[in-house]
Amino acid sequence: MITILSGGTGTPKLIQGIKKIRDPSQLNIIVNTVENDYFSGLYVAPDIDTVIYTMADVINEETWYGIQDDTFITHEKLNDLGCGELLRIGDQDRALKIQKTQLMQKYPLSKAVDIQRKKMGIKSAIIPMSDEQSHIKIITPHGEMSFHQFLIEEKAEPSVQDVVYHKVTPAPGVIEAIEGSEMVIIGPSNPITSIGPIITMDGVLKALKDTNVVAVSPIIGKQPVSGPAGKFMQAKGFDVSSFGVSSMYEEFLDTFIIDSEDSQFKGKIEKLITDVMVTNTKMGNIGDKVALARIVLGEIV
Repeated sequence: MITILSGGTGTPKLIQGIKKIRDPSQLNIIVNTVENDYFSGLYVAPDIDTVIYTMADVINEETWYGIQDDTFITHEKLNDLGCGELLRIGDQDRALKIQKTQLMQKYPLSKAVDIQRKKMGIKSAIIPMSDEQSHIKIITPHGEMSFHQFLIEEKAEPSVQDVVYHKVTPAPGVIEAIEGSEMVIIGPSNPITSIGPIITMDGVLKALKDTNVVAVSPIIGKQPVSGPAGKFMQAKGFDVSSFGVSSMYEEFLDTFIIDSEDSQFKGKIEKLITDVMVTNTKMGNIGDKVALARIVLGEIV
């Protein structure tokens, strides 16, 4: 078994490559939940849904959120009625969110997600990091903001002074998945808001130390692969670079894969992590994704 720690953009691209060359039934995907919240009366789990749609081959690859070729009739009507829906939720996407909201009246999140992934024919286990609710707070000079307020309303433009979230308890199966894996893969997701919440849960760090862990850097040069990771890393005192990411993961990481643009950091990173590989980590097409997946899985040395 292979276990993947995932956020909502960079890692699902890598997952597309991995599932082309490995049996999906041999994959566990543990997904960040601290961005989950209620919108328009619906429970929205953005990173989980992105992984579900990626595994079901229906993800909108332009936005890495929602379903490809979806319609937005309900969203547009809500706005016409003055509801001012913050998130642009597609009609098919909304159906999944309605079902999840209904399921969570009877079941914890992990059970609801398991029911949904089976209904969509997904063979991989998709495991929310926790069944408990925890929200990210972005501290800015303009005050405290929710993650979605910062990202959508403010377009991630304010400077960031701190990022705060409360630790939660791992969902059933999280620790067991890590401990039972031949390899754990940390994809190129935001290290502060996507991966950080997972690895700081009780028991996860110990499990990672006892497992072969491979990570792909989410930073190329001084820029994150996607999203405001750079601002968040600076707020937490980390250098915005592949070296900065390595310093976050050094306690448990066995192999770190960085982009060819960052080859100058290799020697510096090797003082923290013994095995550092340099390759193309940009995933512009499915060929790139498969090639990187083969390197991550150790098929190409």
